[in-house]
Amino acid sequence: MAARGPPGARGMGNRFAQFKLVLLGESAVGKSSIVLRFVKDQFDSYRESTIGAAFLTQTISLDETTTVKFEIWDTAGQERYKSLAPMYYRNANCAVVVYDITQASSLDKAKAWVKELQRQANENIIIALAGNKLDLVTDEPDKRAITAEEAESYANEAGLLFFETSAKTAENVAELFTAIAKRLPLDQSPRLGGRGERVTLAPESANTEAGGPCAC
Repeated sequence: MAARGPPGARGMGNRFAQFKLVLLGESAVGKSSIVLRFVKDQFDSYRESTIGAAFLTQTISLDETTTVKFEIWDTAGQERYKSLAPMYYRNANCAVVVYDITQASSLDKAKAWVKELQRQANENIIIALAGNKLDLVTDEPDKRAITAEEAESYANEAGLLFFETSAKTAENVAELFTAIAKRLPLDQSPRLGGRGERVTLAPESANTEAGGPCAC
């Protein structure tokens, strides 16, 4: 598992890359819980629904010389906020589309988000599909509504990364974000794109943030 948290003092030859990541999916599938587990290594069973979107940051170390910082937009899943989503996925470098493995309809909603991203987002966007709430079916397999084989087959067909996760137990959460980081173009030259798109690769700064306020 890749190391997480604020990087320490390192040599100027080390690489630091920064990317915008957005989370999408139906309400109550666990998007905010996945982010909370990734950023703060915490889980809250009674977490309220996100209003609009929440912004957080987290860094991970891919190896001894490469650090990736994610600027994370956790979007609300309620239908009334759907029209705001393009504001957050526009120019995103990567996205995590989340569904609930105990709710069959949530995969259909996830597929719709994937289609929208592939049609309207950055053409080079890296998309990961995450089937959350794996802990609910570990002891009670009858609760599973979507098989891993079904979701993985779709992910392979659509060119997505795929993980089943549990925000509650932390299973595969760090692995999900590490896999995304490994797919991103870490070796491209520093650049600042138009209308907020940002991908940087530069010597690491000692004051890199490891977390941000959560408005969810």
